Amino acid sequence: MKFLRTRSVIELRERYGPRLKWVVLGTAMVGMMAATLSSTVVFVAVPELSHQFSVGQERVQWVSSAFMIALTLAMLLTPWLLIRYGLRITFLASVIGLMAGGIGCAFANGFPMLIAMRVLEGAASGVLQPIPGIVIMRAFPPEKQGRAMGIFGLGVVMAPAMGPVAGGFLIEHLGWRSIFLVVVPFCLLTIALVQRYVGADPSIIKDDKPLDWVGFVWIAASTVAILNGLTDLDDAMTDALLQLGLGLVGLATFVPYQLRKKEPLLHIRILLHRQVAMGALVAFIYGFGIFGVGYLLPVFLQMALSYTPSQSGLMQFPGYVAIALAMPIAGRLVDRFPPHRMITLGSAVLVLSIAAMATVGLATSFLVIAAWITLGRAALGFMSPALSIGAARGLSRDEIPDAMSVNGFSRQLGGAMGVSLVGVVLEWRLGANGAGLIDLSVDIAQRTRAFDQTFLILAALSAPVVIAGWFMRAKRHPVN
Repeated sequence: MKFLRTRSVIELRERYGPRLKWVVLGTAMVGMMAATLSSTVVFVAVPELSHQFSVGQERVQWVSSAFMIALTLAMLLTPWLLIRYGLRITFLASVIGLMAGGIGCAFANGFPMLIAMRVLEGAASGVLQPIPGIVIMRAFPPEKQGRAMGIFGLGVVMAPAMGPVAGGFLIEHLGWRSIFLVVVPFCLLTIALVQRYVGADPSIIKDDKPLDWVGFVWIAASTVAILNGLTDLDDAMTDALLQLGLGLVGLATFVPYQLRKKEPLLHIRILLHRQVAMGALVAFIYGFGIFGVGYLLPVFLQMALSYTPSQSGLMQFPGYVAIALAMPIAGRLVDRFPPHRMITLGSAVLVLSIAAMATVGLATSFLVIAAWITLGRAALGFMSPALSIGAARGLSRDEIPDAMSVNGFSRQLGGAMGVSLVGVVLEWRLGANGAGLIDLSVDIAQRTRAFDQTFLILAALSAPVVIAGWFMRAKRHPVN
């Protein structure tokens, strides 16, 4: 029963001293690794799930899509949950939900149950997303926040690298159900760490304000309409445009509705701070670019350049090492240099690396391709701590959760839209070049040209991040 006793932050600080904040940072890191693994480990399982549940490609994709949509929307709930229940309970509940979703997926006896459990996993992961940033901004002084964010990113970035590798091994040796259980040890460890080191903070006054359910349903319906509309662009143009129109109108009318609400779901006024508004735009384009590239790269390497899956994975591995090395360095630099300068430089290099992939062809060497991929990943590692710190620097303690929630929501929404739009653009360019992905023995040059054009379009759509990043400078006197 001693383990279940809730200690206050004051008690824990007296007991553990200055090292408490680093232990809490490690706790957040393990929790985020669990959340990231639940997303990435399933990528290699799509063919196996299609076979096991006898569903086509268009339906089995919902295993990933349902997770991403639920994650994106659940992020909006984090500020309300923190105010209502506090950091500790919100943290514990989200990790327990993530573990329950993983176990439910592993024992799913039908495709609808699998999708339902993926929604639970995604929702729990979405609530978790802003928590590490909030922990860092609250626990560390401004001069150490960048270093903390860099160390946190170093640990979390290992999860995307582990996910596909672990997933492939588990499917081959233990079957598809085992991949969903990989999050359980991480969740159990996180629960134990939260219970021991994350205390109740008596300085934070909890509020029983009601959740804006109307606003949540409003933004959820608008987001789903936009994502469905993007997905349908390649085969049902009229329906797609109707859904896109309804979704965009929904988002546009959501803003004045939230401004009029006394207790809104999303504190739109936080965007009056220039660094938050520009940070949200940067996060959206950042998510659009990285998720779009993440989807496009393995398909390009295997379908256009005829690399095997293992060769494709090997080519991308140095990129994960580059992120791991770049994040701690960038974390220290953001404590010394203005975040907006680092974001501008990093985003320029990222756009360059995406555009450079358009020069890649069958004659391009393995090392050159790996170098361009690694450069882009290093730029991501360089930008990430500055983006998180820059969007919230200069805000009051109470404003930080709202800023983190807006930033995270923008990044995930950009990522979801990036994957959908890149798929549509790729199909468009393949058709325009008279190519296809089914028969890999013909029209290799046309297929490669279609991918090159898609990379250029993706680079052009991501380019505004450079300008937006420069305008993330915080004003001397933030808006109240």
